[in-house]
Amino acid sequence: MAVLTGESLTLDEAEKICLMGEHVVLSRDALRKVEKSREAVLSIVREKRTVYGINTGFGKFSDVRIKEEDVTRLQLNLIRSHACGTGDPFPESVSRAMVLLRLNALLKGFSGIRTEVAELLAALLNKGIHPVIPQQGSLGASGDLAPLSHLALVLIGEGLVFDSGKITCSKEGLKKAGLEPLTLEAKEGLALINGTQAMTAAGVIAYLEARKLGFQSELIASLTMEGLEGIMDAFHPAIHEARGYPQQTAVAERMRTILTGSRLVTKQGEKRVQDAYSLRCIPQVHGASWQALDYVKEKLEIEMNAATDNPLLFDAGKTVVSGGNFHGQPIAISMDLMKIAMAEFASISERRIERLVNPQLSDLPPFLSPQPGLQSGAMIMQYCAASLVSENKTLAHPATVDSIPSSANQEDHVSMGTIAARHCYDIIQNTRKVLAIECICALQAVQYRGIEKMAPATRDFYEQARKIVPPITADRIFSGDIENMTEWLKKKLELWTASKRGGEMAKWKRDA
Repeated sequence: MAVLTGESLTLDEAEKICLMGEHVVLSRDALRKVEKSREAVLSIVREKRTVYGINTGFGKFSDVRIKEEDVTRLQLNLIRSHACGTGDPFPESVSRAMVLLRLNALLKGFSGIRTEVAELLAALLNKGIHPVIPQQGSLGASGDLAPLSHLALVLIGEGLVFDSGKITCSKEGLKKAGLEPLTLEAKEGLALINGTQAMTAAGVIAYLEARKLGFQSELIASLTMEGLEGIMDAFHPAIHEARGYPQQTAVAERMRTILTGSRLVTKQGEKRVQDAYSLRCIPQVHGASWQALDYVKEKLEIEMNAATDNPLLFDAGKTVVSGGNFHGQPIAISMDLMKIAMAEFASISERRIERLVNPQLSDLPPFLSPQPGLQSGAMIMQYCAASLVSENKTLAHPATVDSIPSSANQEDHVSMGTIAARHCYDIIQNTRKVLAIECICALQAVQYRGIEKMAPATRDFYEQARKIVPPITADRIFSGDIENMTEWLKKKLELWTASKRGGEMAKWKRDA
């Protein structure tokens, strides 16, 4: 069970909570901070001090004073009016992450909510009741207003929830779980929706998939190295240490480890002096993407523990500051960067696919066909990979460079961070399909070369993968093979490293 403090949530903990269903408990110290910030809000209301979001309107209406008897109604109106998201819902894992991250931010004690709000959010996580949140409609400042409003609806018994994989009304979902909806009081509605938790949640789930896919890309590339009798000298540690990038060095080290004992890879001059860049430069290209992922990890873990609503209360309410922590620019730029990094994994993978199937680039059977000419083999699988790579190029265009003013030009620069995070997730799905195609082609190539000559690590992988996709003995509908391999890579194959640098990639297992 994870203890939430508002200060120390990590991506590894988020993975256990969001993807493995681990329960959460709220830190007592954090709840005390929440209580103190709530006392500050009540004091502001009693003293009739004018504070944004407590007794004023929102956005361009910030100068409109709200009567004390209307303060509660103000919060309800806010949630209902701002819940105008559209499009397909976020995956349930992202919705769960959104609840987790909003809860963790509120536990910092700067937002002025009651402990009951935090406890209900925690109960949603522990009972597996997740809001149905449309993906489209956020500008990424003032935070993710529309998506988070759909989250907040659930707390008041409105909107929709996922319940055991099915969509139902939140009132029924809460009742089934033994939970009661809340009536939001002063500032609580604004505290729930003014933040970056939609883009950050989508970014967290995307990063967790990206990290796993990055390791898988190295294993699949190792298989391709054997299928093309690649030259191992390009992975010599001295080359990579001479350049100095730790991520590049780590990729080369993992590749050497995976390919230890292989009799299919070669030395320079044995068959040719140099390989093409898509083989020779795997550490440099993959390593650069890992650099980007490391940057993204750092920014996500900061944002996961950040106070991102407005205003924030300090010094027991004596200091109430309106600022702009809801602006999603740090995450928006991170997501745009991760889009590029993941698109590059697919781009170089597609070039390796081309080398596996093109008879002008290797001595393998043309298009890995069992009967070249009569049977097309993997010819159109390369087309499919090329199409996915091209689609990624469109999706990789930075969302951050665009901004459209809103709220009568009061909010005149926005991040578009949620768009960036959504597109990043789409790129990751496409990239996994490209790697699945490379894997299918590489399996066929090593079978042609002789699986008895494979490295123990790649041979083990080969045996597992062949249970998912059988050898190409005749033309068949390959769409099913691609989908099956993609699904296996996403859900059934877990890769990890035995050291922090990832230098001993020697184990993998399938989930039960």
